[in-house]
Amino acid sequence: MIPLRNSTLSIFLLIVLFLGGCETTTSVSTNESVEVGFKRLLDAVVRIDVREVTFRGGSKQNISGVGSGVIISEEGHILTNAHVVTTFAEEIRITLSNLERVGAELVGWDHWTDLALLKLDLEDLNSRGLAFTHAEFGDSDEVYPGLIVLAVGTPNGLTRTVSRGIISNTNRFFEGEDGVRGYETGYFNTWLQTDAAINPGNSGGPLVNEAGKIIGINTRAYLGSNNLAFAVPGNTAQFVLAGLLESEEIVRSYTGIVLGPMQDLENFYNIQANRGVLVESVDPGSPAATQSIQPGDILISLDGHPLDGRFPEQLPPIQNTIANYSVGSEIFFEISRKDQSVSKTVTTERLESRVGEEWAFDKWGLSVREVSRAFARENKLESDDGMFVLGAKTAFPSDRAGIRAGDIITKINREPVGTIDDLRAMHAAFNEDSEPLFVEVARNYRTSLFILKP
Repeated sequence: MIPLRNSTLSIFLLIVLFLGGCETTTSVSTNESVEVGFKRLLDAVVRIDVREVTFRGGSKQNISGVGSGVIISEEGHILTNAHVVTTFAEEIRITLSNLERVGAELVGWDHWTDLALLKLDLEDLNSRGLAFTHAEFGDSDEVYPGLIVLAVGTPNGLTRTVSRGIISNTNRFFEGEDGVRGYETGYFNTWLQTDAAINPGNSGGPLVNEAGKIIGINTRAYLGSNNLAFAVPGNTAQFVLAGLLESEEIVRSYTGIVLGPMQDLENFYNIQANRGVLVESVDPGSPAATQSIQPGDILISLDGHPLDGRFPEQLPPIQNTIANYSVGSEIFFEISRKDQSVSKTVTTERLESRVGEEWAFDKWGLSVREVSRAFARENKLESDDGMFVLGAKTAFPSDRAGIRAGDIITKINREPVGTIDDLRAMHAAFNEDSEPLFVEVARNYRTSLFILKP
C-alpha cells in the first residue's frame, strides 16, 4: 500500500503534468494561429510603383514614386496613402508577394485622411493564372502604448520588409498638415505613433499586431529622428474604405469654423475647465460667417451635446463630428460670447479643398490651377472665377507677357476665364495666326493687364 502522503504527491504531480501538457498544447496552437495570420498579412502586402504628372514651371512633367499598400478584399482592392497615389497618376503597377507585376487603377482617394483605394486588374491576373490573398483589420481603438506592432512595406523599394516596435502614443495630433501636393490632411483624425522603423517607401503599408491584423496604415515619419513614425488608425481607414467603395469619394460637411484649444484660456474667458471649444477664426463668406459666429466665441454644445476642446488632441473628433453631418444639415450651436449665452443655427455646405484642378498649356508656357471656393474665401477674392498661375515657362508667350507664378487670371478678352475645359478649347485654337489675348490678372489685390501674343 502506498502511503497517503506519497499518493497525494503522485496525484498532484499527475495533475501538474496534465495541466502543463494542456498549457503547452494551447500555447503551440496560439503560436501557430499567430504565425498563420502574419503569413497571410505578408502575402497581402504589395509594392506600388506610380508614374504621375505634375504641372510646375509652366509645363507638364512626369514624376515617379514608390510606396506600399495592402490588399484588403477578395475583389483585389488595395489600401494605401493618398500621397502615394494621387488623382494625377497616369500609370500604377503593383508587385505582388510572388514578385509578379500587374496593373491597377485608382478607385478613389481622400486627401483629408491621406488614404487612397486602388483595384487590381483582375482580367490581367486571371489571364495569367495569378492569385492573391487579402489581410484583415483589427480594432485600433483597443491598441495601447507599449503594444508590440510591426510595420510592413517597401522602404526605399525593398519589397516586403518588416520592422518591429511598439505603440508609443495612440492620440498624436498634427495641426493643418499639407501632406498631399498642397491638399489638406490631418483635420479629422489623430494618429498612432510608433517606434517601428518607417522610411520613404513604407507609406501606405500596414501597421499590424503580432497576429497580422491591421491596426493602422503607415503614413509618415520624422526624417533624422530615432524611429518617430505615425500611422492612420485602422478604424479611420475602415470608415474611409467603406465610403470609397460605395461612392469613390468621401463627402463631408463644412461650416467655416476653425477650432482652437481652450488650454490656458479658461480663466480669461471665465469658462469652467473641460467645457467648450474656442472659435479661432471663421472663413469669410462661410455658413458660420453668415450667421455671425465670430473669432473668440466659445462653442459650448453642438445639437445639445457638450463640447470639450481643452487640448489640441480633442479637436479632430469635434471637427469629424461636424464633417459627418449630411451636406445641407442644420447644426445648433450654444455659444458663450463675452459671458453671454448666444444660440446659432448653421446650415452646412459641402467641404471642398482649397486646391482645384491643375493643367498646363504648352503653347502659352503656362501651368494653372482652378481657383476653388475655399481658396477664394481664404484669399478674400471677390469670386472663385479664376485660374491661379503655378508657373510661366521662360521665353514662352506667358513669360514674355509678364505673367508670373502667384498671379490669378480672372478674365481673357474681357470675359471670365471659366473652367479648365474652356481654357483647353481656347488653347487648342491658339496658333501663329491668332490674335493676341488680352489677359486680366489679380496681383497683390490689384488688377494688372497683359497681352499674350502668339
